[in-house]
Amino acid sequence: MAAQIPLSLYVHIPWCVQKCPYCDFNSHTLKGEIPEQDYITALLDDLKRDLARFEGVSGRHLHSIFIGGGTPSLMSPAEISRLLVGIDEQIPFKDGIEITMEANPGTVEADKFIAYRSVGVNRISIGVQSFDNAKLKRLGRIHGSGEAKRAAALAHDAELNSFNLDLMHGLPDQTLQSALSDLRQAIELDPPHLSWYQLTIEPNTQYYSKPPTLPDDDDLWDIFEQGHQLLTDAGYVQYETSGYSKPDYQCQHNLNYWRFGDYLGIGCGAHGKITAPTGTVQRTVKVKHPRGYLDPEKEYLSELHIVEADEMPFEFFMNRFRLVEACPKADFSARTGLTLDVIAEPIANVIAQGLLSETDTHWQVTAKGRLFLNDLLSAFINE
Repeated sequence: MAAQIPLSLYVHIPWCVQKCPYCDFNSHTLKGEIPEQDYITALLDDLKRDLARFEGVSGRHLHSIFIGGGTPSLMSPAEISRLLVGIDEQIPFKDGIEITMEANPGTVEADKFIAYRSVGVNRISIGVQSFDNAKLKRLGRIHGSGEAKRAAALAHDAELNSFNLDLMHGLPDQTLQSALSDLRQAIELDPPHLSWYQLTIEPNTQYYSKPPTLPDDDDLWDIFEQGHQLLTDAGYVQYETSGYSKPDYQCQHNLNYWRFGDYLGIGCGAHGKITAPTGTVQRTVKVKHPRGYLDPEKEYLSELHIVEADEMPFEFFMNRFRLVEACPKADFSARTGLTLDVIAEPIANVIAQGLLSETDTHWQVTAKGRLFLNDLLSAFINE
């Protein structure tokens, strides 16, 4: 079973110039120079240990690579090249592999786009967040609107296979007009892919301890409804909760996540999910702090969790129902090793509630199910 499940790789680069007040990712404010050579060496050693640890991974081809952070574009193209070459030496790449790297739109990072393309990165994800300079300052971003627009132009010039703009809505004191203005400016830059998502206040962030005033639910609904129409009219198709793309430009790495594929995770705090040849699903978390991760006496693996059979339906649908596409029933058994009998009752219940529809071969989340996604997913939690 495992050999037929697509395998991806997530690589975490933990450093940022400064921590944004809304960010709950495992990122660390840069103090001095990045120890990039030591860190790339550790990443490749981390991958080597994972390949030895997990039976059934060796011999599979990599479907996609995503280099996230933090701010990976703080790394030099030479070290990103060493990383990709080192990965390829350990595990073969699938033909046409998607290799994405996150980047800030600051001038220094954007000037590296062509160099990153030359060493194998074929997709860039640019963290724009807003085109309103006052909003950017409040979000703790260190770039301006002009830099964001220039970065998008450079991404076009770099002749990447694709690039993404990250854009947020529901910002502190944001009006409907301001949110739609941001979206129109993003659309004018003609990215093949747009991640358009709502700001949420997460624990362990500055915004959690000092919450800003956010738009109310009615305003958020108006922003989403009118923004969705703007994107649709511009030729973008929503394929997951916050993902919009031109036809055939969906992020393949994210699709593999949401379709309950496998992925190795290397780097500080990186998460992974691997299906063993027996069908057992294993989730991993790596050591979070760079100091511990770079300790020569360290063990990279911090947590290993075996997903039990009674957890599997929720795990599967929590991912799969993010996607707009219908879910093949056959995928449930192929990815979880369980029969459809084990979910017959909750499936019947959510269909009766109008949250899900089905054919002989597929399930489809309804419009009501999209609005009440938490209610839909809670049906599969084993109490």
